[in-house]
Amino acid sequence: MDRHRARGRRARTARRTPLLSALVASAVLVGGTAVGTFYMKAQAHDGSGPVSSSGSPAASSASPAVSEEASVEPVAEPSVDREALLAAAMKSVTAEDGAKVSVAVLDLTSGESSVYGDGSFDTASIVKVDILAALLLQVQDADRHLTAQEKAYATAMIENSDNAAASALWEEIGRADGLDSANARFGLYGTQGGDGALWGLTQTTAADQLALLRQVFGVGDTELSKSSRTYVQGLMGGVAAGQHWGVSAVADGSAWALKNGWLARSTTGLWDINSIGRVTADGRTYLVATLSNGNSTQAKGISLVEAAARAAVSAFRDTDTG
Repeated sequence: MDRHRARGRRARTARRTPLLSALVASAVLVGGTAVGTFYMKAQAHDGSGPVSSSGSPAASSASPAVSEEASVEPVAEPSVDREALLAAAMKSVTAEDGAKVSVAVLDLTSGESSVYGDGSFDTASIVKVDILAALLLQVQDADRHLTAQEKAYATAMIENSDNAAASALWEEIGRADGLDSANARFGLYGTQGGDGALWGLTQTTAADQLALLRQVFGVGDTELSKSSRTYVQGLMGGVAAGQHWGVSAVADGSAWALKNGWLARSTTGLWDINSIGRVTADGRTYLVATLSNGNSTQAKGISLVEAAARAAVSAFRDTDTG
């Protein structure tokens, strides 16, 4: 009887060894695939829970052994095509004939971002955020503080969208040369300062405006100091009541900070309408930049950028990747 039992143990061991070897080989193969991150799940017949790739039980107080029937099942992490979702969401946005819109969004919770549309747009007054950012960068480089006059100009320029104040600071930063130099450090590679005194005709893209918002709101590597960022954010959160439109249409109550731009082109009579800023909706915070041109009226342009902002945020808010 002892010899029979010994032979039985050797037979079971022989059957188990190739199984465990196959398990290890399968885990190595799964780990080397190009699909992404995988998890190894070993499920025993006795109902024990999943086992991680390290061999430790996942979320279990016990550590049951893997049975002979255990299997390796690769499970890919969910992958969401945000560009496709944004493009689909933008199908609900109707622009009138001849009008064009582009939008860029960054979900600060997940770190994901997406851009819809391409080409350059006139900045109109959203460039005022860029002008102030360039001034603050120059002030930092000079190791000094803003003067009382500079602060007065900055407040009027951002909160009231005062053009005379913007022109004064445009001259102070060195016009387009000063703006372009700062933008090279900010990572705005598709933006070009307007000719001469025409700061409102600076050319930009939605992607570049999102890069500027990253600088202002301290996402990733930033050239602006914390105090500089806080200063700009404060002004963007205090714009005049008549300018509470644009990306703020997405926000919960007053949970936003923005700068809008509007300009009727003298050559065509059509409107450039833009809005950039930070909004909080349903407990998640987003940076959103939406640009448009070719609008027949200011009101239609405002409706267009607000619809684009809503669509952009919905492309992130409506899909939970867990």
